[in-house]
Amino acid sequence: MSYADGWAAMNLRMPSRVPRVEVSAEWYHFDLIKAVTGIEVTADSPHERRQEATKAFVRAWNYDMAFGCAVGYNVLEKKRSSMGHAVYAKCGRDFDTNIYCAFKSIEEALAFDPWETYGPQDEGEIINLFNRNYRGQCEAFPDAVNMTGIYTTLMSGMIAIFGWDMLLTAAGTDAAGFGEVVNRYASWIGQYYTALARSDTPVVYSHDDMVWTEGPFINPAWYRKYIFPNLEKLWAPLVEAGKKIIFFCDGNYTEFLDDVAACGNAGFWFECFTDLGKVVEKFGSTHVIIGNGDARVLTFGTKKQIRAEVERCMATGKNCPGYFMCISGHIPANVPVESAIYYNEVYQELSQR
Repeated sequence: MSYADGWAAMNLRMPSRVPRVEVSAEWYHFDLIKAVTGIEVTADSPHERRQEATKAFVRAWNYDMAFGCAVGYNVLEKKRSSMGHAVYAKCGRDFDTNIYCAFKSIEEALAFDPWETYGPQDEGEIINLFNRNYRGQCEAFPDAVNMTGIYTTLMSGMIAIFGWDMLLTAAGTDAAGFGEVVNRYASWIGQYYTALARSDTPVVYSHDDMVWTEGPFINPAWYRKYIFPNLEKLWAPLVEAGKKIIFFCDGNYTEFLDDVAACGNAGFWFECFTDLGKVVEKFGSTHVIIGNGDARVLTFGTKKQIRAEVERCMATGKNCPGYFMCISGHIPANVPVESAIYYNEVYQELSQR
């Protein structure tokens, strides 16, 4: 692990090697953790044992930055929908068939006011929440750049609250009315962004799954009226406080790269669907760039294909001062151990500049 390399890249001072960050492998892929560290650990192991194994794995794989997030579905428990959950963790421990919508009608959804439902929050308590999360990250991964942040920023909040069926129906029935719901939610979640600006973390994770794998699912003009103006307002106190904002969105948000950048982020984190070449072309010298590695290649590909995938990412991102290698679709438990280990070997081989 190298805080120095990670922080250099975060500040666009090109380190001698391409730094990296990964997600999920260190917490969920117990077979891989055991193979890499030699520590016997499973999902049933005591928390302390799993923490020990995670720390050892992160050191062994030389993470230069560690992912952290304090605010997500946890702040929406008073009223949110459930879409269930497919199998992701080993042995399907996270499989969930409990599916329901918290709203009985489109009219109820369009009238939703998060201030009435969730209420105002104590800023001091929120600041402490972020600081505890950030300090916990620093204690666990002292040799990496750490962060904390918010998962349910705007559209991800809408997905959690309404579920996909009601969200799409409400947006399709009354786009302006649904936009006003987003405005009210942005006002409410703004409490958390204001507190985040006053927290200790120098790096902020701001997540919003606003698109699908093929791009936006609502007219792009709607995003430019209701999503990006709100995103700019939410980020304004962070920018003023000098925080480095790393924006992450699943799917393909290539169409919105300029819109996101205009809101004030320091970095882009994205899956394989967003065009790495476009990001590098537009922001290669001005922004941190994280990811683009395709998890499907690790899951189903041959060694030749895995090498080609790492070579593709390196060929495009390696000349950018703030580029981090990452398999942005995560490295879950169904990735073959030998494929993950080979990926790491190729990364280590090609990471030197």
